[in-house]
Amino acid sequence: MADIDGIQVERRGAIAVVTLNRPEKLNALTPAMLERMEAVAAELDAGTDVRAVILTGAGPKAFCVGADINEWSALAPLDMWRQWVPRGHRIFDRLAALRAPVIAAINGHALGGGLELAAVADIRIADPAATFALPEAGIATCPGWSGTQRLVSIIGASKVKLLALTGRRIDAMRAREIGLVEEIAEPGGALKAAIEMAEQVARLAPVSVQLTKQLVNAANGEGAAVTLEAMAGALAATTADAREGMLSFREKRTANFEGN
Repeated sequence: MADIDGIQVERRGAIAVVTLNRPEKLNALTPAMLERMEAVAAELDAGTDVRAVILTGAGPKAFCVGADINEWSALAPLDMWRQWVPRGHRIFDRLAALRAPVIAAINGHALGGGLELAAVADIRIADPAATFALPEAGIATCPGWSGTQRLVSIIGASKVKLLALTGRRIDAMRAREIGLVEEIAEPGGALKAAIEMAEQVARLAPVSVQLTKQLVNAANGEGAAVTLEAMAGALAATTADAREGMLSFREKRTANFEGN
């Protein structure tokens, strides 16, 4: 188990549990935490042994309450445009694009950027005490890490507007009703339920699971171009013509392609 810059990573066989470990600040995100999450995502995607990833928060109160206001409020407006918002988008997109399925174990409040982080997961499991909100307008800012984009594809524009334009906080039951979470765990059991689900995922054929995730994402407009080209390239590489093409290149002769 390693804890670097407020991000704890634990391996449980083929499952990686990534925990926001700043409970005294309700797991509010700092720039160092964001950068560490990006590095963790790269590490998890580099190998083939991780079959499921769980995102959760430390402590009983919060999954994540978003960005640490003391960090971003000190930024100049142009730095918000140049750095803070693009950095969050890049990192959240990287997490969403992990080949392995991502399950969010929402153990407490998921507010603002914390809700946007939960949205990168493929499946969300919530504690009964979890709450959800987009409160940014209450402090004169806007959702900045795809709350107005990725969340729309999950629950629809009208539900996102209800959250973002009113600042209203909803409970886990309502979140399940609108499709924001798939399951509600027993009290205190979100991580346990997520591990059980991850174990189900890990027992299946990993390449099939990962390809299926990419296909579903492509149907939703996420990564369609890279998914199509990667799958086409992999299929083409299995053909006799691919072997003939490489051999003819090495032998400096005209290839004899037969269409198989």
